[in-house]
Amino acid sequence: MQHIYVPARVLSEEWLAPRLVALTLVAIVLSFLGERAGIQSGFLLALNIVSYLAGGFFGTKTAIESLRAGEIDIDLLMILAALGAAVIGQWHEGAILLFLFSLSNVLQDYAIGRSRNAIKSLFTLYPEVAKVKRGETITVLAIKEIRIGDTVLIEPGERIPVDGDVIGGSSAVDESPITGESIPADKSVGDRVYAGSLNIQGILDVRAQCLAEQTTLSRIIRSVEEAQESKAPTERFLDRFEQRYAKIIILSVMLFIVVPPALGLTDFRSNFYRAMVLLTVASPCALVISVPSAFISAIASAARNGVLFKGGASLEQLAAVKAFAFDKTGTLTLGQPEVTDLVCASGVTDTTLIAMAASAEARSEHPLAKAIVSYGDRANIPTSQPEQFAAVPGHGVRARVNGREVRVGRVSRLESSATSPDWMQQAQTKLELEGKTVVAVLCDKAWLGLIALADQSRAEAALLVNALREVGIVSVMLTGDNRRVAKSIAAEIGIERVYAELLPEDKAEVLRNLQQEFGAVAMVGDGINDAPALALAEVGVAMGGAGTDIALETSDVVLMGDRLERIIDAVRLSKRARHVVQQNILFSLAVIAMLTLGVFAVELPLPLGVLGHEGSTVIVVLNGLLSLLVLPEIRRQRLARGH
Repeated sequence: MQHIYVPARVLSEEWLAPRLVALTLVAIVLSFLGERAGIQSGFLLALNIVSYLAGGFFGTKTAIESLRAGEIDIDLLMILAALGAAVIGQWHEGAILLFLFSLSNVLQDYAIGRSRNAIKSLFTLYPEVAKVKRGETITVLAIKEIRIGDTVLIEPGERIPVDGDVIGGSSAVDESPITGESIPADKSVGDRVYAGSLNIQGILDVRAQCLAEQTTLSRIIRSVEEAQESKAPTERFLDRFEQRYAKIIILSVMLFIVVPPALGLTDFRSNFYRAMVLLTVASPCALVISVPSAFISAIASAARNGVLFKGGASLEQLAAVKAFAFDKTGTLTLGQPEVTDLVCASGVTDTTLIAMAASAEARSEHPLAKAIVSYGDRANIPTSQPEQFAAVPGHGVRARVNGREVRVGRVSRLESSATSPDWMQQAQTKLELEGKTVVAVLCDKAWLGLIALADQSRAEAALLVNALREVGIVSVMLTGDNRRVAKSIAAEIGIERVYAELLPEDKAEVLRNLQQEFGAVAMVGDGINDAPALALAEVGVAMGGAGTDIALETSDVVLMGDRLERIIDAVRLSKRARHVVQQNILFSLAVIAMLTLGVFAVELPLPLGVLGHEGSTVIVVLNGLLSLLVLPEIRRQRLARGH
């Protein structure tokens, strides 16, 4: 099993960078106030130097590292622009530029750190040791020492350390970390179990079929890492753009400083002043802040309404999404079984059926048992405490209630006591075709009837799918559940494309195919089994209330309170934010072009250059703040349409 190594340098930057940004802001404010109060210039100079050192520390460090690697990036341009402003006495201009630039970097680094934690949190599913039987000896070994063919003994409450086959015992196993299924799977001899699953009840003997680093859980970890790295080409494209822009500006200013005086067209002093004006107006302060000003405002607006974006990139990407892939259990559904149907034998009432079943299940911890007991409580059906109780893993429960023997479990498991009649077999087949789990109730070897249970779809799921369809977005379901159950839920919600019986790596593969078909795809999920697909998708959306830590960490967007309908709000907000960003970029580029032209055409003086430069920055920030008003308006429109 691999381990995540985080260099001490990264940790120190995560701690120091935001504090330097805060120090820069404090120094700028104090310098500005001191200047207005007429404080002596020596003190103001000290404050200005502090703001430069704090704001430019990591930018200078990165610029030097890039130069050593033979590259020129925007960090160098920012430092030179700030120094140029200082040379001509405009300390505030340079300090503000450094503050905004360093703040943007801090926000990006924060998002990267969250993604790093996602991979580390996966390892908590692995037990550190396991009991292994070799010959007649039982030894506690580290899981990396388990060999293929070893027999691993797993007791109730323990996580399964390796993928393998059950060769002894029976139990109910929570496989939700792997398959996403909320209902534990009954396991007996011959069944496959997966590393990371939780053994709930009985004792299992499992023959290891692979090494620890080859398990399904290990493949999930590798998939997350690979999917996160697949986003690097976009980052490399942005790096190349920054380098080209920086090289053009730096080369242009250097030529402008040297060439005109060398040709005798002007004197060096006045030309250097104009070059500093050029460096100031050409510095992309407004361009750099144009994107985060809009996205940070939109992110703040979304956060107040229960949608948490982890960065501007995910906000922008969401606007380009053409298809949404939804996990089923816990995302489109509530993730908890509920009683849906009661089929009673002749002469047996619904009340009697539930009363006997709930009484027998009163002491069981199985999710199906809890659903039956809860149904009885809500219906105010009186129950009795069993005089005797035994839970038989894989076979249901056996209890004595008011002197009568009651058994509750799958029909096939109970037929050893009594053959099921034709009417019950027909009813069972019909209910199972509808994607429901069916249990039978047997009292003193007489069939009382059947109880059908199913995971219930969220009330807002159908509304969301319809709303996405209205804006041209296709909805797809991905699930580890069986095809019959998946199609039943999909039909209820209105999703036409269903991919069922998928393992985590299968979900990732289906997502790749969807990306080839549609382009940008968003994945919505809540479980560890969704992590590879969440990381691979252009936008990963996690359910904030029921979602696992790994799903929350790997995703780009988190829905607080598990409110699915907020997805359409987020989509509309992202489209609006992208439009604002496009406006800001075009405007800031136009201002840079106009001011640069003014330097040559009308010998633009520095005060006007600073005014135009700062004015454009203020305008793009204010335009970005309009995003704060967008989500409430979206909600009003949605309510007006009945969404």
